[in-house]
Amino acid sequence: MDTDKKAGNRAGRPNYPADFKRRLAIEACASGISVSKLAQQNDINTNMLFKWRRELRAGLFELAASALLPVLVKPAMTRSPSLPPVEPGSMIEIIIGDAVVRLHAGIDAALL
Repeated sequence: MDTDKKAGNRAGRPNYPADFKRRLAIEACASGISVSKLAQQNDINTNMLFKWRRELRAGLFELAASALLPVLVKPAMTRSPSLPPVEPGSMIEIIIGDAVVRLHAGIDAALL
């Protein structure tokens, strides 16, 4: 076995590195592979390897860095100076639960 087991929080329960778990889970997903034989070759419990394979298929072995998404920042839109004059106090108020949205009559439709 080519992994560094760390002592777990209880005797007899090692903590395997995430890369080791991921590698074996990927191997266990290959067609024609005997999960039992793969577990025996790596001196681990077969049920543990089945669990790692389920976790891999559920996406639980994804790298933390892959959770980052690209962000595109667009420049702020400027209001057009040709808006019609607005009466003071003309406004629509929408209340949904604890949220309040207030729209003044002169708001630019493109901003919505």
